[in-house]
This record gives sequence, structure tokens and C-alpha cells, in this order.
Amino acid sequence: MPRPPSPYVQFFDDPTEPVLELLGGKCASLVSMTAAGMPVPPGFAVTTAAYDTFLDRSGIGAEIRTRLAGLDPADVRSVDEASTAIQELVCTTPVPDDVRADVQAAFEQLQAAFAEPVAVAVRSSATAEDLPGASFAGQQDTYLWLHGFDAVGQHIRSCWGSLYTSRAILYRLRNGIADDGLSMAVAVQKMVNARAAGVAITMNPTTGDRSKITIDASWGVGEMVVSGQVTPDNLLVDKVMLSIVSETVGAKHAELVPDTDGRRLVERDVDPDRRARRCLTDAEVLAVAAMAKRAERHYRCPQDVEWALDADLPAGQDLLLLQSRPETVHSNAAPTRPAPAAPAAAPTAINLSAITAGFTTRSAS
Repeated sequence: MPRPPSPYVQFFDDPTEPVLELLGGKCASLVSMTAAGMPVPPGFAVTTAAYDTFLDRSGIGAEIRTRLAGLDPADVRSVDEASTAIQELVCTTPVPDDVRADVQAAFEQLQAAFAEPVAVAVRSSATAEDLPGASFAGQQDTYLWLHGFDAVGQHIRSCWGSLYTSRAILYRLRNGIADDGLSMAVAVQKMVNARAAGVAITMNPTTGDRSKITIDASWGVGEMVVSGQVTPDNLLVDKVMLSIVSETVGAKHAELVPDTDGRRLVERDVDPDRRARRCLTDAEVLAVAAMAKRAERHYRCPQDVEWALDADLPAGQDLLLLQSRPETVHSNAAPTRPAPAAPAAAPTAINLSAITAGFTTRSAS
């Protein structure tokens, strides 16, 4: 069914060129990766036009500017007071009817792609985030396992409000980032039912060798990997040959999985048999590596990729790219040896025809 155009919504598979000022950093990346044929979970962006229209028509934009004017980063109490007042305004002021109607129509269209209603994640995408020298990771919010439009609409406004947490305000003040022109888009995506997940870095972070890909993997949702709560399997893959160079099987003592009603994640112990064996097959390891390599080629710099294998999808169609951002900790160091030249042909794409999942993130960003 054709999607009616709306300035307030852009689906990730919309052929329209992604615009940072309209989508924010994360949503622009999701649109770009989808267009490049990478297996991004389906969803849509609530654009900055929705947020800006909300501020302008409600009149609270002027009040927000007044409360932010003259704040001193050394006066944390004043920043806290301004933050509380602004978030209250954003989360309680009515949203214009046309904005709400277009976002609800997009949510219903996303749900219509599945046989039964599915949980979604709602995630902020600020216009200044993930820019070189100004990483906003962790400054705004992500909300997982949401059901129904009422909850989604409420948490979209919570994402808008998270632009004005004390932490975010102080970050901008201390880094000289102006509030004028700052806006917020929001990503809405189906949740992933991860049987295994983790991180792939398109280099060896220990040595800086860009001819390798490092993969950390564990059972369940990847949050326990990125937060360091479990010791994951660790694999080193040759980027040119796509062959496993070395591996260490981690303890993987626990995993995060959806509870029976699918409305939250619960931690459970991993049985001894699964702890003792690698959570990925050889084929899955190489599929993760190929996807990470493709992300690096797309963005033309080393990438830090979050991925998951969805238990609801068949083998060969279950690998999902949850997030890809530039690797910033080690990539500026001189590599141990030159990175290999990219082959003329792109790696074989993962079959995207049945991808129906969402994501977790390494931080609430």
C-alpha cells in the first residue's frame, strides 16, 4: 500500500535521500544503511519537522529558550531546575493533531507488516549526535519493548524531552554546542528477539591492525556484551580472506531474553553446555564479518558494529545490523600494516526479504 507523503515521518526504506537536519544522526544512518542493502531492522523516523512543529505551534519553544539562556555549567542546581521544567513542558504539552495522526498512521503501517502486533523500540536521534569531535552517545534516551501507539507516542515525547536532561544541557554548555538549531528526530523499530548478539569492530583494537575484524558474541541480547557484564566469545577474522584467525570461548554465564509476555528483558543463567561452546557457527561468524566489512566500505572508515541473530527468522535471513558508527578509540592509531584494498565486488548481501526485527544499544543513546 502506498505511503502518503508526510513531512513528519520517513520510513527507513524510503528511497528519499537521508538528510541529517531532518533525521538526526542515528536515523540518517539507518536510512543510509537500508539504501545500501544492509540488513537494518524495519522502522521509521519521526522527523525533526515533527519536533519543530510541536515546539512552534505550542509556543513552548520560546519558553525553552528563555530557561536555557544564561545558564552556567558551574551552577549545576540551576541547570537541574531548568531541565526539570523543560522536560515537564515537553512531556505534558499537547502534540498538534496532524503530527500525531501522521505518526500514528506510520506506526500502524509498520505493525501491518506482521501477522501479530509486535513490540518496538523508540530511540532518540539528535541532529548533533555522532558528529566527529562531538559524540552525543548516551546523552539521549532509548526505550525498549513498547506495545501500542499510546506507549510509543508517550516515549517519543520522552525522547524529545531527553534533549534537555541535565546531562545533555551540561554536555552542550561545556563543549560550546549551541542550542539554536538543535532538534530531535526519533527512530521507531521492531524489537529483535536475539538468540545471540554482540559487537564487530573492523580492525584489531589491540594492535590497530585494519586487516582484521574482531567479533565479540554472547547468548541473548547484546547489552550484556557491550556493558561488559559477561565474558563473550572473542574471534579474530581475516578481513581479506574472511577466515577465522583465532578464537577464545568466553564464559557467557548469563543472557538477557524477553520474558513470557515480551514486555521486558530478564536475566537468566546460561546452562553449562552452552557456556562451554561458541554461540556462533563458522558460517555465522563469517556472515557477521562480511556485514561489518560492508559497513566499513559504505562509511569508508573503521566501524564499530552492533548486530544480532533473530530467533524468529530462518537461518540465512536472521542476521541484523543494529547500529554502525565510526570506531573512535583506536582507529586514529597507525595500523600494524596497511589495510587491504577493497575488492571490486561487494560481499554477497544477506537476504533481506524477511527481516522483521529491532535493536538494543550499548548505551541509552
